[in-house]
Amino acid sequence: MQEFHADIVVIGGGTGGCAAALAAAKSGKTVIMTEETDWIGGQLTSQAVPPDEHPWIEQFGCTRTYRQFRDGVRDYYQRHFPLTEEARSRIHLNPGNGGVSRLCHEPRAALAVLQEMLAPYIHSGRLQILTRHRAESASVDGDDVRTVTVRNLLTGELVELSAAYFLDATECGDVLPLAGAEYVTGAESKSQTGEPHSVEGEALPQDMQGFTYCFAMDYIEGEDYTIERPERYDFWRQYKADFWPDRLLSWSGVRPHTLEHVTYELFEGTEKYSLFYYRRIIDSRNFEQGFYPGSITLVNWPQNDYWLGSVIDVSDEERERNLWDAKQLSLSLLYWLQTEAPRPDGGFGYPGLRLRKDIVGTDDGLAMSPYMRESRRIKAEFTVLEQHVSTACRPDGKAEQFADSVGIGCYRIDLHPSTGNRHYIDVSSLPFQIPLGSLIPVRMNNLLPACKNLGVTHITNGCYRLHPVEWNIGEAAGFLASRCIDRELLPREVRSMESELRDFQNMLVSYGIELAWPTIHSV
Repeated sequence: MQEFHADIVVIGGGTGGCAAALAAAKSGKTVIMTEETDWIGGQLTSQAVPPDEHPWIEQFGCTRTYRQFRDGVRDYYQRHFPLTEEARSRIHLNPGNGGVSRLCHEPRAALAVLQEMLAPYIHSGRLQILTRHRAESASVDGDDVRTVTVRNLLTGELVELSAAYFLDATECGDVLPLAGAEYVTGAESKSQTGEPHSVEGEALPQDMQGFTYCFAMDYIEGEDYTIERPERYDFWRQYKADFWPDRLLSWSGVRPHTLEHVTYELFEGTEKYSLFYYRRIIDSRNFEQGFYPGSITLVNWPQNDYWLGSVIDVSDEERERNLWDAKQLSLSLLYWLQTEAPRPDGGFGYPGLRLRKDIVGTDDGLAMSPYMRESRRIKAEFTVLEQHVSTACRPDGKAEQFADSVGIGCYRIDLHPSTGNRHYIDVSSLPFQIPLGSLIPVRMNNLLPACKNLGVTHITNGCYRLHPVEWNIGEAAGFLASRCIDRELLPREVRSMESELRDFQNMLVSYGIELAWPTIHSV
């Protein structure tokens, strides 16, 4: 077994993991970051999810490095791609002109920018990245993690990693059970949290938001790119959840905040909302004519949310079965679009839809990792509740103000249909802060969350799970671990000692992390 040591080990190279590694390396620490797939970046790359952001993102409301990432994506297209003069002149270039974000882009562009941001620390030897490595076990001494052992998924070899601090930036909080850390999954009950939208009766630890295997496709008129009929197509073609207005493979859906029935269309041109436009990551009109044969969209739609089973705290067999079935759902959606989807002209199917395997870097054309909306969550010194951030719960029009803020975020409380066959929960929230207490486990000393696994609930995860918030969580965790090493303090001591907390917050501000919002409205 190989043995590697660093000041800080980051397990998981997703959006939060990259931000954590960047912060720790920038602070002068040696860092090892592991990642299960070939691509670092998580939501932004291997999960293929264009950034979900708030309305003020171009002006404020994110960390300096997240803004550098966003600027880097635009610069990447402006430097390397044959943009039209009109597109090149736009200050806020949106490569895809998609409806979901002011910055819709290809996963590979995000990957290139992240690699560039981390390059100085990789080249200097301060940061080592181990792709295709998955955490398998941890050794713990009392309340301290001593080592985490990861497996090379290509060779099968084991590598033992030791560090002063370990950051769990995995998409499902995988280090928490390995280290014996206290954590929560699924939906809490009203008796536990008092949240208006928590469940009645007992908590439901296996009731989690559905996950999604995203994929990219373009459209070439007159061509036929129909894929092989998926093995589970007959099942998914007929499947209808009790709470859904029609079969899942249809143009029917709901408005998440009202549950009102809506009807979609594939392309723009009718009064119905275009799903192709929704997460379009390349608008061919932004580029010289013919450079892209067609616009490219990312399919992360209501029709391929998978809620028939969980992949957290289940047997390996059940996990693999649910992952496979979720892939079958996404492939069945594509096949339905190509062969049976009703068209406005009265016909059926769009055979010109082409699965773009190259966009996501896989042989099957589906993202390297499923888009996981919900993770294991630490039992934290402080847990953010719906009452702290929901507009309906805050008559003064402001989210709870946290004296220990280490960042900010903004998104609606947005929960997709769950494995418990529960419908959307989508309610207004107020621009919020990230309290330091939510990053500190109740017992463990040197293990920190750096992703969606912080101290939130099933409900508040719905607004703390998006790209800029996850980045801020990871960045704050990276700086916190570094600070604790420098000051020979535990994270809870940084929080509990007023002078240390203020010094830490001042340091965060000096690195461009916003700790509070100006006066703005709810979303």
